[in-house]
Amino acid sequence: MHKLEHEFENDTIELNDIKEPRLYKVLLLNDDYSSMDFVISVLMQIFHHSYEKSMDIMLSVHEKGRGLCGIYTYEIAETKVFHVRKSAKEAGFPLRAVMEEA
Repeated sequence: MHKLEHEFENDTIELNDIKEPRLYKVLLLNDDYSSMDFVISVLMQIFHHSYEKSMDIMLSVHEKGRGLCGIYTYEIAETKVFHVRKSAKEAGFPLRAVMEEA
């Protein structure tokens, strides 16, 4: 049993060696055609925000030109952007989502 402990001793990972994954913001960009109701539904369905939070983000998109939907790891952010673009295309709206490093 002593030998088994020794084998694992060399396999220890220092906590300093583990890096946190990079995070990315997902932002919705304003356009003149996507309805406010559609933007709210995207925020609720894809980003799982409450109606109130979705309304706040939608107003930010409308007034400031962009709104923060959330901060995610690269793969999740990429998937969220894909789903926004797919939903917008299916609904006939030009709504765009982008991601940028947080």
